[in-house]
Amino acid sequence: MVASVELFSRFPANPIVTVDDLPYRANSVFNPGAALVDGETILLMRVEDRRGLSHLTVARSRDGLTGWTCDPEPGLRAAPERHPEEVWGLEDPRLTWLPEEGHWVIAYTAFSRRGPLVSLATTTDFRTFTRLGPVMPPEDKDAALFPRRFDGRWLLVHRPTPLVGGAHIWTSASPDLRYWGDQHLLLEAREGGWWDARKIGLGPPPLETPDGWLIMYHGVRTTASGSLYRSGLALLDLEEPNVVLNRSDDWVLGPEAPYERAGDVADIVFPCGWVHDEGTDTLRVYYGAADTSVAVATARLSDVLAYVKSCPPPQRRRHSDQD
Repeated sequence: MVASVELFSRFPANPIVTVDDLPYRANSVFNPGAALVDGETILLMRVEDRRGLSHLTVARSRDGLTGWTCDPEPGLRAAPERHPEEVWGLEDPRLTWLPEEGHWVIAYTAFSRRGPLVSLATTTDFRTFTRLGPVMPPEDKDAALFPRRFDGRWLLVHRPTPLVGGAHIWTSASPDLRYWGDQHLLLEAREGGWWDARKIGLGPPPLETPDGWLIMYHGVRTTASGSLYRSGLALLDLEEPNVVLNRSDDWVLGPEAPYERAGDVADIVFPCGWVHDEGTDTLRVYYGAADTSVAVATARLSDVLAYVKSCPPPQRRRHSDQD
């Protein structure tokens, strides 16, 4: 199904945060997780320093669009003396509120000497943080939690990279957020000339709606001039989230604006966070642009759901454990 109009509208004042907005020197800022805390929008942004290593810094805004203020120091920086898996930095956070636990969980990529892996941390205020440590071995990234349990277990979406074949999206389950198993293949990268062939990864955390769990994911197409990062949509069953109900054939957000086409890494839109304003039905998607700045695009959630529900079901709605 092809959308008759563009679902997402870029904020006219994009990019909303650049390296010039930081109170300290750095190379770039991008790929933010997003949260709504006491009426204030929080971005936990990846900041690459001038060594080339990344840490995570908080930005805050009352309306989620303008007036961003960045914290004077990083919220989470690498601590390799205690967490050797972070020796080469922290990257690409996703934020999930767990009502049962009463805190936010941050799923982020820790860059170890053996490659990127998934680590978790918690916070209640985005000022102090508690690490839970690694939960997936290298090479794995693009992870986020569902906000509630299924059959008594937490569910993590993540993207391992196999030695052969494409890089697909998987889920793993845990009773305690520490020990993970029962892996399932959730969404496959397509093959051939598709925009999401060979390599895909989760964008923002799954968003619960009456129609199912809405997910946005990025797909990577390798071209003669480099990789193109675009984003599509899928809808998962509300009570059995390993069942995929619908998946968009088209991408819904791709690099078009100058700040998305040119930067440290050209032709990238990379969403890591979104916030839904129930009062206005506005969905704000926060993304990294060309690995250089932070931007936002908006849509009506009802329009997004109508579109993704009109998309075809995948060939296989559920995969076997090792398919």
